[in-house]
Order: sequence, then structure tokens, then C-alpha cells
Amino acid sequence: MTEAVKSGDTIAVDYTGKLENGDVFDSSEGKQPLTFTVGAGMLIKGFDQAVIGMKKGESKTVTIPPDMGYGPRNEKAMVDIPRAQFPQEMALTEGLNLQLQDPSGNPVPATVANISETSVTMDLNHFLAGKTLVFDITIAETGLEPPASSCGTKNGGCDSGCCGSCSCN
Repeated sequence: MTEAVKSGDTIAVDYTGKLENGDVFDSSEGKQPLTFTVGAGMLIKGFDQAVIGMKKGESKTVTIPPDMGYGPRNEKAMVDIPRAQFPQEMALTEGLNLQLQDPSGNPVPATVANISETSVTMDLNHFLAGKTLVFDITIAETGLEPPASSCGTKNGGCDSGCCGSCSCN
């Protein structure tokens, strides 16, 4: 008999993440299953909690509200950057995803929200902030060794996808 997944277990899952309207934003399809340690803070809280109690080979669909995913949108997470700081040849368009750097040189994903003659307004919210997420999850393996690299950050680590393994540090 297969044991139920519990916090501290290292497992591998196949998953597809969708928005409520059915649009897929992340999936392990065609890739190796995602390996992570349950409860280590490597993934969003709702995903982490969803696998607890599942067994190898079991599948389920779970709906994760924003407070268990990437949190609510923060309307104050907008910054205006002088237009002159962007290369003239850069084709800026609203909705364009860019990677900025914080004062320490760490990457900060951002989306162009507005463009004027003198400035570009960047939205620093995660692109899934404020969204209800729907995941189809299948437990592929249990009883694995912990991943070699993990930074232990909360709310999805440092990758843009909510289920990608962390690659910072």
C-alpha cells in the first residue's frame, strides 16, 4: 500500500495550471515531473497543501484562491521609469514582460503598464497576483531524495511560473 503524502516528503508531480477561464499558464506536459519537498516553501501555499494526503498515481483538480497563490494585486507596486533609461531601439508595448533589477542587482519581473513620452510605468506584481488558479495534479512519485537546489522562498520561489523549481542564489 502506498503511503499518503505528508509535509517533509519529497515527491514528483505532473500538473497543469490554468486560470478560471481555462487558459493554461504552466504545465509539466512534455517535461519531467516537478520534484519538490512538500511544506518547504518551494511552491505556492495552495499547491503545497493540495498534495498532502494524496497517494502515488492519484489525481485531483484543486482551485487555489489568490491568498493561497500569489496574493492579491498591489496597486502600489507600480513604478515610473524615465523613458530615457530604455534603449531607443527597444519596441516598448503595453503588456510587454521585462526583467528589471532591484538596487541589489536581483532580477525583478515587470510588465509594461503604460507608456508616455517621458516615462514608462512598470507593474511589479507577479502576473498571477490576484488570480484564482486551477491545477490538475497527479502524484508521479513519492519517497524521493530532496532536490539538489532549493532556495526555500515562499509563494512560488523566484521563477515566473508557479511550479518551476527555484533557480536563484
